[in-house]
Amino acid sequence: MLLWSLVKILLFVVLVGALTLGAEYLMESEGGVQLTVAGTEYTLGPLQSVIAALVLVVAVWLMLKLLSLLVAVWKFLNGDETAISRYFDRSRERKGFQALSEGLMALASGEGRLAMAKAAKAEKYLRRPELTDLLTAQAAELCGDTKKATETYKKLIASDTTRFVGVRGIMKQKLAEGDRETARKLAEKAFALKPKHEETQDILLKLQAQAHDWAGARRTLSTKLKTGTLPRDVHRRRDAVLALSEAKEVLNENNPIELQEAAIEANRLSPDLIPAAVMAAQSHIAKAKPKLAVRVLKKAWEVQPHPDLAAAFALIEPGETPQARLKRFATLTKVRPDHPETKLVLAELNLAAEDFPGARRALGDLAETQGDARALTIMAAIERGQGASDTVVKGWLARALNAPRGPQWVCDNCQQPHAAWTPICTNCEAFDTLSWRAPSAAEVTSATGVQMLPMIVGALDDKAPAAPSDPIPDAEIIEDTKAEIEVLDPETDAARREK
Repeated sequence: MLLWSLVKILLFVVLVGALTLGAEYLMESEGGVQLTVAGTEYTLGPLQSVIAALVLVVAVWLMLKLLSLLVAVWKFLNGDETAISRYFDRSRERKGFQALSEGLMALASGEGRLAMAKAAKAEKYLRRPELTDLLTAQAAELCGDTKKATETYKKLIASDTTRFVGVRGIMKQKLAEGDRETARKLAEKAFALKPKHEETQDILLKLQAQAHDWAGARRTLSTKLKTGTLPRDVHRRRDAVLALSEAKEVLNENNPIELQEAAIEANRLSPDLIPAAVMAAQSHIAKAKPKLAVRVLKKAWEVQPHPDLAAAFALIEPGETPQARLKRFATLTKVRPDHPETKLVLAELNLAAEDFPGARRALGDLAETQGDARALTIMAAIERGQGASDTVVKGWLARALNAPRGPQWVCDNCQQPHAAWTPICTNCEAFDTLSWRAPSAAEVTSATGVQMLPMIVGALDDKAPAAPSDPIPDAEIIEDTKAEIEVLDPETDAARREK
């Protein structure tokens, strides 16, 4: 295009030069120019010759333009595009874009019916469905006309340029209807069309996790990392969660070899993930590798002491005596000695070893400062083990009845507590939102719980015993106290009644 413009400029310069030379030649000639027309001779002087040449050029130009006009009229009569048709096209385009603009404003204002009418008007003038169909579909959704919206989205799928928009629109409709399986398939198609689309990545990841498609979810998560929509540390954590979930699925299928490999991989990806550390330790124990199990649990304990880690640590030597277990647990308890969980575990170990003064020292002031049901129950067991009266013991149990239950697996999204860790919240179905902490909402307790305590565990004995009896063994004291607090726990009592 640039070369053709340069050629035209050169031709214009050459033509002007030629005309200038011709005019100069005529002006310098003495005889002028002689013309013979129908047998009559005309002699033109130099100036007249120049004027005649200019008139001839203008006449030729006018004839060419007239010829061009005649050709244009002929084409117009044959239906070809001309300046006249272009004028009307520009007018229609102006009206169409005006209607489209008004439709967008109506959509933003929540006027669905008006937006659909403006979209139809814009389509009449513009004839560009890739613009007007999208407005029509969104306006139909705003009006609640899902059938019209679906039909319009299907039209968008037919075009390569609007296929992603159509698939995404139908996917959101299926999500709103609760058809997750179809929505997941549509999300996979939308993801294949635009892998870098962050919203589609998130929707597909959530649907894959809800469908327990852990392998597919890990591929989607890897794409999020590659496209820069997920930080590397978050990717590592969530990939570990997915690997752990995959390992649990293998456990349900009774496939121990793959379970061990998946559990160890999950722990390698995120050593601080408590369920992954527990499963990795269990796999090492199954392979008779207690040192590796100790190393895994100790590393997780350094980040977050947890009862499940202590339970897994106890499984390393299941047949040991309480005194030997208390000594072996020093590997864990010396790591975070001031953490409440460490104090609770030490107190429980000392209770099992029937060292009640040691249990009181290990518990410290936790029963007063933390005041949850677990700490108060341990305190009741300590008091009974040291020979305190039933009044004192039941006083601690009464406090435990109305005390909060302490740290639990709580969803950070909806604040729903869970009895055990899961990758998906059972309430809001959010992915990887459970953390070990005390619930933010106050727990509901019975207003008559304390008053009913004597009816549940027996009336307070304020009379002297009728006859001396054999001393109750310490182990039985502990078990009786645990049984009492289980009766006081409404959830435990309800579970017992169901059985």
